[in-house]
Amino acid sequence: MLALIGWSTLPAGLLPKWLWVVGVTSFLNTFQAFATLSATRRIYSNKPHEVTGLSGRTFGVWTLVSAVVRLYGAYNLHLAPMYNIVLCTFGIAWLHFMSEFFVFRTAKITGPFLAPCVVATSSLIWMVSQYGHYVKQY
Repeated sequence: MLALIGWSTLPAGLLPKWLWVVGVTSFLNTFQAFATLSATRRIYSNKPHEVTGLSGRTFGVWTLVSAVVRLYGAYNLHLAPMYNIVLCTFGIAWLHFMSEFFVFRTAKITGPFLAPCVVATSSLIWMVSQYGHYVKQY
């Protein structure tokens, strides 16, 4: 829905554009998570048998929620609560992927696993470093 508003109405700066791209990509990945388990199994390639239809759909719902929050946030980064919620989506994703790799051992270092890890890590660092630039201080 917000993706239809488009690129031209985003606030100035690269971070809103990045969040828009990540949000649209996540939105598209939602359909993939519901349609097939193959992509999700590539992320959790160390134990692909643990990726079930239910866990794949749950991953899809989480991806959809993240997409909506990030797309909405791309247009509203000046609001501290919105900025913080978007930041939390990346923090939760980062914690999830790190725990799957280090604790649960379901993931191994492959391209499909590294992609969301790089997005979460770089987005976290970027958002923390740019907080004062985007959030209006009163």
